[in-house]
Amino acid sequence: MNQLTVYLASGSPRRHEILTNLGYKVVRVPAEIDETPDTAESASDYVQRMAQTKNRAAMDAWMHHHDQPLQFPLLSADTTVSLDNFILGKPIDADDAARMLRLLSGRQHQVLTAICLYWQNQTYQVLQTSTVSFARLQPEQISAYIASGEPLDKAGAYGIQGLGGLFVENISGSFTGIMGLPVYETCQLLSQCHYSPLIK
Repeated sequence: MNQLTVYLASGSPRRHEILTNLGYKVVRVPAEIDETPDTAESASDYVQRMAQTKNRAAMDAWMHHHDQPLQFPLLSADTTVSLDNFILGKPIDADDAARMLRLLSGRQHQVLTAICLYWQNQTYQVLQTSTVSFARLQPEQISAYIASGEPLDKAGAYGIQGLGGLFVENISGSFTGIMGLPVYETCQLLSQCHYSPLIK
């Protein structure tokens, strides 16, 4: 398998790991943006706007620090949790995380991940949505989980690939999408621009 390089406009270790496991060499490009939702913005509109904005910010950062155009595809993504069409972003503190987990307890919610890929003057985009069913959580479970520190930098205050997976009764959709980068949809975008690790 030939190894291809992609730029990743994300600091997420999970996205980095997923791309590395797919056979890509990953080069991070910083993308600092304002992630505040617009008033009355839907979860799907928000997450797609964030992915696009990250992509543009990373491209601007690259051009500011380099005298040459992008040499490889630039990938950005954003993930958010939606409960009753209300966006649950990253908690601001432990109390906010507890509030989110209480809201999710015993209910279904959606996890949306938008991907934006720029390569050779073309932009490719896709949105993946999964439905997650949470078990009913006891107060002591919520407290112990928050004490672990895991939920404090996760959208919706949980990570399915870690201890948060203990709360998940069922999913319909993409496990890697819930982690932050759906493998199938990502590879479909990369294949569209003839950038698949399976093609020598």
